Amino acid sequence: MDPKQTRKFDTKVQLLKYNVLREVAASSWRDTLPIDVLDLPKKIMPGPKPTMRCCVYKERAILVERIKQAMGAVGENVIRVLDIACDECPASGYEVTSVCQGCLMNRCEDVCRRGAIYFDNNHVAHIDKDKCIECGMCAKVCPYTAIVHHTRPCENACKIKAISVSTKEDKSANIDDEKCISCGACVYACPFGAITDVSQIVQVVDMLKKSLIFGGKVYAVVAPAISSQFTYAKLGQVVTGLRRLGFYNVVEAALGADMVAKNESKELAEQGFLLSSCCPAFVSFVEKNYPQFVPNISHSLSPMATIAKYLKEKEPEAKVVFVGPCTAKKAEIQKPEVSPWVDAALTFEELQALFDSRDIDITALPETALDGASYFGRIFARCGGLAEAVAEGLKEHGIEDFQLKAVSCDGIEECKLTLLKKSKGLIDVNFIEGMACVGGCIGGAGCLTHGERNRMAVDKYGKLATEKTILDAVNDADANT
Repeated sequence: MDPKQTRKFDTKVQLLKYNVLREVAASSWRDTLPIDVLDLPKKIMPGPKPTMRCCVYKERAILVERIKQAMGAVGENVIRVLDIACDECPASGYEVTSVCQGCLMNRCEDVCRRGAIYFDNNHVAHIDKDKCIECGMCAKVCPYTAIVHHTRPCENACKIKAISVSTKEDKSANIDDEKCISCGACVYACPFGAITDVSQIVQVVDMLKKSLIFGGKVYAVVAPAISSQFTYAKLGQVVTGLRRLGFYNVVEAALGADMVAKNESKELAEQGFLLSSCCPAFVSFVEKNYPQFVPNISHSLSPMATIAKYLKEKEPEAKVVFVGPCTAKKAEIQKPEVSPWVDAALTFEELQALFDSRDIDITALPETALDGASYFGRIFARCGGLAEAVAEGLKEHGIEDFQLKAVSCDGIEECKLTLLKKSKGLIDVNFIEGMACVGGCIGGAGCLTHGERNRMAVDKYGKLATEKTILDAVNDADANT
């Protein structure tokens, strides 16, 4: 692996995904993708020796599926399982480990009502998976704790239980689209990269090429989490890099967050109880699991959609591409209330691939300032930032007779618990900030890196804001158009 590329990502799985995206994008720029597509697997995995699978031919077969997703394979769910790549993990369940001593007590056998425990010639216990019902009684009574329960990384990452094993014969993972909220937790967790998000990188390249040839403006709306990414370069260099790709201008989604905070704080005071609308995965979870709270979801569009709508109302012919950490944004832009405003959504992983597909070394570029949003709009990127912004919005509106009782949910598990408590009247809150990813947007599956330092980077970025209040940011935006 190229050390220069490895340093840009958390894992080698991300690097593999990046290699595919980069080559697909490079062929798209050259207008040779239909010709190159059959040769790309061999170019990415030249062989003759395999690097991670049984043989180089299987590696290339998997790459064919990865290339399809990179080209924007059709389908409703933006999160997909690559069946051919999902065959290395054992099925989740109870297993007898080597700690088993072949004891005489055989409590595991006695307690199993299904007769799933049997012994080999060395008196070591085994579990018949065809009979086992995963009750766990054998594990509880084993004096050596030799029977353990293990869970596949994807199943463990999916806190809403949307992932299961297809069948006992076919061990690949299966995503229940009725439950899935497109958060991408499984994408980042899978050690084999067998679960991926569908890309729009080819469509974005096409937009940029057409704008360069025929004119027209393509705006890049960047999520505030970008301040914690591309750690090997400066933020201003990333902005310049986007301009070098052909984007007409780079706009902060944080300005859309300021607009949301302005409207949402006033809406909260009027309605008395509100759920945030900024995280599409959280909104999807509420819609699928707590429909009674759907009327309480803020009527404000997400910051991404809000600023995109603002741009398109000024310039209807413009194109808007969102760049952020979130796979769920790819699902959000398909919604009828959002699709007129946002033309495509890319992750930071895909942006890195775009840069390198054009051989743009952003570390060698001058800096371009990114401004227009307030501190409060920028801190939407981390958990708790939205609640702080709503509190500030109430203050700036002069709404003093409303007492904010907010709870910030850090990850979908906290969202589930908070909504359950609220549904049963166990907590006294009037604003629920729901963040499906742990840490907030800085923990998104499409991030290059993950960690506590990302939160610090976002706070630092927020403090550099030239606009000091939410209303300053919104009013100045209106005055400059």
